[in-house]
Amino acid sequence: MRTQVGIVGAGPAGLMLSHLLHLAGIESIVLECRSRQYIEDRVRAGVLEQGTVDLMIETGVGQRLQREGLRHDGVWFSFGGRRHRIHLAELTGGRAITVYAQQEVVKDLVQSRVEAGGQIVFEVDDLSVHDLDSPLPKIRYAKDGVRHEIVCDFIAGCDGFHGFCRPSVPEGVIQVYERVYPFAWLGILAEAAPTSEELIYTYTERGFALFSMRSPQITRLYLQCTPDENLTEWPDDRVWEELCRRMRTQDGWAPAVGPVIQKGVTGMRSFVIEPMQFGRLFLAGDAAHIVPPTGAKGLNLAISDVRVLSQALEVFYKSGRTDLLDQYSAKCLRRIWKVQRFSWWMTSMLHLFPGADGFDHRRQLAELDYITSSRAGMTSLAENYVGLPLD
Repeated sequence: MRTQVGIVGAGPAGLMLSHLLHLAGIESIVLECRSRQYIEDRVRAGVLEQGTVDLMIETGVGQRLQREGLRHDGVWFSFGGRRHRIHLAELTGGRAITVYAQQEVVKDLVQSRVEAGGQIVFEVDDLSVHDLDSPLPKIRYAKDGVRHEIVCDFIAGCDGFHGFCRPSVPEGVIQVYERVYPFAWLGILAEAAPTSEELIYTYTERGFALFSMRSPQITRLYLQCTPDENLTEWPDDRVWEELCRRMRTQDGWAPAVGPVIQKGVTGMRSFVIEPMQFGRLFLAGDAAHIVPPTGAKGLNLAISDVRVLSQALEVFYKSGRTDLLDQYSAKCLRRIWKVQRFSWWMTSMLHLFPGADGFDHRRQLAELDYITSSRAGMTSLAENYVGLPLD
């Protein structure tokens, strides 16, 4: 087989890249190890930056998002038993965030590619990439026991943190920057109507907690725990007791309790590689970087990456110019490191660290007091939270 761009991974990055290339008249084939049902049912992050929302609408895959997405003009920070609201839209000229689950984004993109006749091959085995520094790199895989090879002009590695594209780069080419955090999040989905219309980030001496939602009927909640937490030691009653102890405020607010329909532990790390390209291979999304979930940036960074890559590829196919492709990594990394800084800052401000003492506790409270009372502090947080420019 022959295509212009071979895309490994049918997550938000790979699917959005294929969609953007289609709009530019560029052929692509997407290869995915999992089934369509698996990727459409896999629960992931649910906060979209304004730029991600705008891109989906502008490129024709935002119809359901506009109907079902929950726009939030503000966000709450809770500490000392009191909630404090930061008005995102007021501080950023009308920009906001939208709660719309990642699996819904994936469903929309898959449907769009299928309707447009796009090629997505699910449930492939034994994937490998070859000749990355040649003019015609190749992807080899098996499907239903039959071996296939795709000859490409370029390969986009959108196969996540545990994918095989990044390890296919020769040793010594990539520099890895990493920070593993000494805590994790225990997250639940609950059949309970949200008792707040906006997200609430909570700092307490018992640890961090986050109130979020997925729909008017489903609440998403998290609490800080250890990375090796044993879920069998967290029956539903204990989870709710701890969530309410951390989140209940002096005015009586607390999350509504309901049946838990999903439970899991999410580890936290910061991870960046430089550069994000080798030869004709370009890495995007989680294949190139991971952020702790505190700032809700993972999906949004992936969309930003492929927007930059699609524009560079469009220029190449129209004019033969390679300068934007050569600059892909540097352009993406400038935004990635700003987002890493913000996610690290949010994480450090809101979580308890092992060995922390009274000084650390007072310092964190002072930081929270500042960003909820200073317009300059609130504006800085709001600008980063709704999303830095995609360009």
